[in-house]
Amino acid sequence: MVQADRLWKRLQELGDIGRDASGGVTRFSYSCDEWAAKERVRYWMQQAGLDTWEDAVGNLFGRREGTDAAAPAVWLGSHLDSVAHGGNFDGPLGVLAAIEVVQSMTEASVQTRHPIEVVVFEDEEGARFGFGMIGSRAVAGRLAPAELDRHRDAQGRSLGWAMQAYGMDPAQIDRAVRSSSEVFAYLELHIEQGRVLESQGLPIGIVSGIAGPLWLNFTFKGMSGHAGATPMTLRQDALAAAAEAMLVMEQVAQDVPGCVATVGKLTVQPGGVNIIPGVVSLTLDLRNAIESLRNQAEQRILEQVEKACLRRNVDVTVQTLQRIAPVECAPSLRGVLHQSCEELGVSGFDLVSGAGHDGMQLVDLCPVGMVFVPSREGISHQPEEWTSPVDCIMGTQVLYQAALHLAKEGIVQ
Repeated sequence: MVQADRLWKRLQELGDIGRDASGGVTRFSYSCDEWAAKERVRYWMQQAGLDTWEDAVGNLFGRREGTDAAAPAVWLGSHLDSVAHGGNFDGPLGVLAAIEVVQSMTEASVQTRHPIEVVVFEDEEGARFGFGMIGSRAVAGRLAPAELDRHRDAQGRSLGWAMQAYGMDPAQIDRAVRSSSEVFAYLELHIEQGRVLESQGLPIGIVSGIAGPLWLNFTFKGMSGHAGATPMTLRQDALAAAAEAMLVMEQVAQDVPGCVATVGKLTVQPGGVNIIPGVVSLTLDLRNAIESLRNQAEQRILEQVEKACLRRNVDVTVQTLQRIAPVECAPSLRGVLHQSCEELGVSGFDLVSGAGHDGMQLVDLCPVGMVFVPSREGISHQPEEWTSPVDCIMGTQVLYQAALHLAKEGIVQ
């Protein structure tokens, strides 16, 4: 079976790449730190006996052959990029657990009919360009060439520019597309990033579905003026309108079942202590596992924000940054995961993922399944993000059992 010490040692070693002064990890896509992390992982893949390559957008693959060269591959994996000052478990655990699974199979002389490919997806988080799941979009044929210029980082550099600087040719992104005849199923081990499992003392979560993230950017335009010389009745305060909008977003999310709404970025111009804000921009992350309810919440927010801005004589424009439909995980894979838990003598608890994952982009390519392990206090995207060694290895063992069933026996699609 899997080796707990090897997995944990690699996880800690990987966490040193991109470690910043806050104690967190910052590894943005197409950066030197992300490249270094992928090279370290490539080395471990090769130690595990995998043939490795990068595709046209920078996804890293490691392949273990099966006895049937024509059979589609079982995919296991996750991502290595991070948010700013993030943790060491979100993404890397899934990648290193996948490597541990195939390395343990090889060491035990286990043969499988289906090949197994470990995949490290490029830019799941979207932290650099405000546009995530780039690698999984590409393999699924969902990355449009226009997106490469549209999405830019804080320095104004486009996604296409970053790909070129990384050594990729943006004109060749279609070469990353994989067909359903090549991929049998996708499984990912991930930390929960919430408190459900820990609060109920449960070791394993089996994801039934993934809530779809909708990212909107609101820009409020009023009129700057002197803070002391402009009466309250004459103000067109863009920040006051934005503040009212944020309260609307919070209230609507509370009213619509299963909704969560987050304003994660806020910019204020001109930004002076004694100047009335003239332009304010903010982002909204709106999620629900049921698309119709998310759409209902979006419509209510847009209508109420528009009314608030009319009252305040402030203009508002809304840009859609990304709109991803919620996804149901394949019942067949959920069955395999439950069976694997039973074989290991652990309880698998069904739950919905509130966070987005690369598997959302793969649902038209292959069946998708996910395994969750507890996050301490539900903390994620912060330096304090933590999952215990015991939980990491238990999740890896479940992944091993499920991958073994899939690669040896297959499933009903």
